[in-house]
Amino acid sequence: MKKYTLLLAGFLLTFSPVFSQVIIRRDSTIEDMVQEISRTRIKQDIQTLVDFHTRHTLSNQTNPKEGVGAAWNWVKAEMEKSIPASHGRLSVYFDNYELTPKDPRVTRTVHLKNVVAVLKGTNPNDTRMFLVSAHLDSRGDDINDSTSFEPGADDDGSGVAAILEMVRIMSTRQFSGTIVFTVVTGEEEGLYGSKHIAEEAKAKNWNLVAMLNNDMIGEGRSSGTLLSNNMTVRVFSEGVPAYETPQMAKLRAFIAGENDSKARELARYVKEVGQRYVDQLTVNLIYRPDRYGRGGDQYYFSKLGFTAVRICESHENYDHTHKVPRIENGVQLGDLPQYVDYEYVRKNTGINLATLANLAMAPYEPQDTKVQIFDLTNNTTLTWKTPTEGIKPAGYYVLMRETDRPMWQRKYFVTGNEITLPYSKDNYIFAVQSVDSNGHESLPVIPMPQFKK
Repeated sequence: MKKYTLLLAGFLLTFSPVFSQVIIRRDSTIEDMVQEISRTRIKQDIQTLVDFHTRHTLSNQTNPKEGVGAAWNWVKAEMEKSIPASHGRLSVYFDNYELTPKDPRVTRTVHLKNVVAVLKGTNPNDTRMFLVSAHLDSRGDDINDSTSFEPGADDDGSGVAAILEMVRIMSTRQFSGTIVFTVVTGEEEGLYGSKHIAEEAKAKNWNLVAMLNNDMIGEGRSSGTLLSNNMTVRVFSEGVPAYETPQMAKLRAFIAGENDSKARELARYVKEVGQRYVDQLTVNLIYRPDRYGRGGDQYYFSKLGFTAVRICESHENYDHTHKVPRIENGVQLGDLPQYVDYEYVRKNTGINLATLANLAMAPYEPQDTKVQIFDLTNNTTLTWKTPTEGIKPAGYYVLMRETDRPMWQRKYFVTGNEITLPYSKDNYIFAVQSVDSNGHESLPVIPMPQFKK
């Protein structure tokens, strides 16, 4: 049996229901970036977005002060300010597409623009891409109303402000992999902007490892229930992949892997890494692709086979969602900036930044990860191969949890490519992730069954 050590760095959770120990080890580079996130800049950016009067997808594109055109020009210009600090690694461009009438939400043909900023990785042997997104457009009560005051401070000014902060801060650092920042249009009409980018990523065969969609990350006060909480955030993830083939479904059923899809592993990663770097914020895993009857810009990425999740505030305020500002029955309606909690946006920006940075600094995932099932035994033997691209791993974490637990409970550090543990594969779930000498981990990989020696 290969030697292994029980890791007491990063985190350790014992199986004891009475006591658990958590040891946090932060990378100073990521910690410094998270600390640089500014509530003041976030507030200024959201106010600027609100001042465009409306960012409705079908609103004015030529007015320099109002409408979606003025908004996307401003976002692009803000991103371009970070090009000098990136030493030429940051490029910013418009991603153009045409939207034609397809349903009652789109009344005329319109040419639209997404704003895309690409922070090129420094390792020529690393083709991985990590994408973070938010949507620019706003709306009121009537989806066809493109002229009323539709501030969209939280939905999704909060997400756009988070993107702008990440571009400013991360452009000054270096990462092995490439980070893509997108601010898309057409979300409210049917996720059209993100659909266009997802299709482009598929057509160009992007090595897109993870997609984080941020949609409404700024208000902790709910309507109706009167709950108020800026210390939790939701991460939605699909269990059964949207692109699942019959062969994939058969394998998923065989290993009972409905709770260990790639999206679920990304969601767990966001929780672990986000809480490692951002204090006073708990990431709640929501085991659904999105809210009932509603969707977000992660949808088409998932549908096309990419690993994607949605990050969203824990409590929604429907008095402020999709409302033209007005007072009804003594209640102020409208998605106005005074209802945004800027400290909450700062913290939610931090979990995004930490996740992206940790992934982009980490080695590739282990390859050909297997669990041996050809012998009847109460031990579990896992094997894997060293990734041939990117940074060479310093070792691997073998993760373990009981089948009814949402998060990994133990981490074993291994320098080789095999481990045998005295725990039955029938009673636990295992995964393997690569790690570098600074503790940056890849996404976990669930082992596939090995039927023969």
